[in-house]
Amino acid sequence: MTWDDIRVSKFLALVLRHKPEEIGLHLDAHGWAQVDELLQAVSRKGCPLDFSRLNSIVKNNDKKRFQFNDDRSKIRAAQGHSTDIDLNLKPAQPPDLLYHGTATRFVDSIKQLGLQKQKRHHVHLSARIETAIEVGKRYGKPLVLNVNSRQMAADGYQFFLSDNSVWLTDHVPVQYIEFPES
Repeated sequence: MTWDDIRVSKFLALVLRHKPEEIGLHLDAHGWAQVDELLQAVSRKGCPLDFSRLNSIVKNNDKKRFQFNDDRSKIRAAQGHSTDIDLNLKPAQPPDLLYHGTATRFVDSIKQLGLQKQKRHHVHLSARIETAIEVGKRYGKPLVLNVNSRQMAADGYQFFLSDNSVWLTDHVPVQYIEFPES
C-alpha cells in the first residue's frame, strides 16, 4: 500500500470503529455501513475514494481491519470498535497461550488492574508474538505479556476470534498474565 492508502486506511478505521458521525455516516447495529454512502461521505471530506481503491485498501490491509459483506454493498471494521455495535461474535476456544502487546510505561497499571478493554468492546490479544510486538511499538517501548488463556477459559472466561484473527475477551485479570522479567 502507498503512504496515501495507509492514511486513508487509518481514516477509515477512525470512522468505521469510533466516529462515523465525523463524516455523517450511519452504521447499523452490527457495524455495517453502505459502501456507496461511505464513498460519498469520505469524498465530501476531501479524500477522493472510489470503489476500486477502497477494494484495494481492504484487500491489501496487512491487519485485515475491514470486511465487506458477500455482495460488497456493505463494509465494516472487523473489530476494535468504541461505538455501540454487535459483531455477532461466537465464543471460541483459545490456544493455551495468547500475547498482548503494550508499552513498558503501562506495566504498573496492568500489574494492579490486569488488562482492561478501556473504551473498546474487548481486550485484544494475539496468537503471534510478532503481532504483539508491532502493537506494543505503537504505544512506546514495546513489551509483550503472556496470557494464560487456557486457564482463563477453564475458569469460565469467554474468548472470541474476530474475522481478522484477533482474539478478544472482556478483561484479563492479573493472575493470568505473565510479565517478563525486567
